[in-house]
Amino acid sequence: MEPDPPRTAPDRDRTRHALSDLVVAVFRLNGDLLAAGDALVQDLGLTSARWQVLGAIALAPAPLPVAHIARNMGLARQSVQRLVGEMRADGLIRLAPNPHHRRAPLVAMTPRGAEAYRQAMARNALWSDGLTAGLAPEAVEAAAALLQSLQRRIGASHGAIASIAAEARQERPHETPHETPHESPHETPQKTRQETRPETDR
Repeated sequence: MEPDPPRTAPDRDRTRHALSDLVVAVFRLNGDLLAAGDALVQDLGLTSARWQVLGAIALAPAPLPVAHIARNMGLARQSVQRLVGEMRADGLIRLAPNPHHRRAPLVAMTPRGAEAYRQAMARNALWSDGLTAGLAPEAVEAAAALLQSLQRRIGASHGAIASIAAEARQERPHETPHETPHESPHETPQKTRQETRPETDR
């Protein structure tokens, strides 16, 4: 990552504020996209998350194990493993032997999964046309390029993140651990009774 040119204090503050607004917008956009995707493909037996898994499989030049799919999606392996298990049970994907790693089978789409993915992408094309109506292609490309640039910068800033967090911990005044009040023997049974009281009494 190339070093940024020197900035004036007003420019720096303006950029910080703009980035904060962008981050909030991205969080909200992510939620809206997931909800819209769920509604778009629900009758196909898919969710946005399942759709993403099928997309990762479709874009790969060859079948991949779960760990590689998770890496390509930017998700935790455990989350993708759970999705793969559910989708396999529903007949959307299948597992094939991995000649390079016996304990990491390869994930591939079944004909049913491939058809669901084809229909999902056809619907997505129609939705995208309406969503981007009136937007210049250059504007959409610039937005995508900015987000990709920020993603690369975040990936390259993990060392800086650790340093900032470490310095903040060192500068923080020493905190005395809070002492837990001693409970009398008479209080403990009462607390236990409250915690174990039947649900209908609450």
